[in-house]
Amino acid sequence: MKKTYKMQNLDCANCAAKMEAAISKIDGVESCSISFMAQKMTLEADESKLDDILTAAQNAVKKVERGCKIIK
Repeated sequence: MKKTYKMQNLDCANCAAKMEAAISKIDGVESCSISFMAQKMTLEADESKLDDILTAAQNAVKKVERGCKIIK
């Protein structure tokens, strides 16, 4: 399942690349793309694990940039 989420307080393209790499490693994630310019994340993941994946993704985002959030 492919879904797009808004990102809040994403400050740099380098941070977006780090987040993308970390989220891509989460179990159940097929692909992740984060656009710094659009402030959006496109996530392709196993629908049955989506809530757990989003929680893990939010934790990965906060490790890179503390004030950044994924808006559901």
